[in-house]
Amino acid sequence: MAVTSMLRVRMSAKDAHYGGNLVDGAHMVHLFGDVATELLIKQDGDEGLFCAYDMVEFKAPVYAGDYIEAYGEITHVGNTSRKMKFEAYKVIRTLPEISASAAEVLEERILVARATGTCVTPKECQRYNKEPEVKKVAAKKAVAKKAAAKKPVAKKKAK
Repeated sequence: MAVTSMLRVRMSAKDAHYGGNLVDGAHMVHLFGDVATELLIKQDGDEGLFCAYDMVEFKAPVYAGDYIEAYGEITHVGNTSRKMKFEAYKVIRTLPEISASAAEVLEERILVARATGTCVTPKECQRYNKEPEVKKVAAKKAVAKKAAAKKPVAKKKAK
């Protein structure tokens, strides 16, 4: 079962960084970081660390007053690494040409950003989805015992 997460946020006037109430694209990356944190908590029981974005694309403008849904999914689980993909959609937009408070729910959401990246949860911080140490030791002993049983026993030569 894939680990997924979704976060819905209204962009405020404080988020507008440029003229015309345009929101900085870095804000979408910030949302992806929050989604990644939730994904790691669901996967490992720990916030983990974001190592790198492999790709980030900004597809459409976001303005103060818009509602954004940021989605994330873990696409690969390694020993400590977790590869993820993210998408952010505008689901409500402002209509400043009508009035300062006009807005509408979009019939079709608009992709505003997407990204892929890698996070890491150190082994000692992973609390979920791992075998207890006792089971690991027992499993190793069982494998060693089974391997020893398969080896041919050397026969003594008769004189």
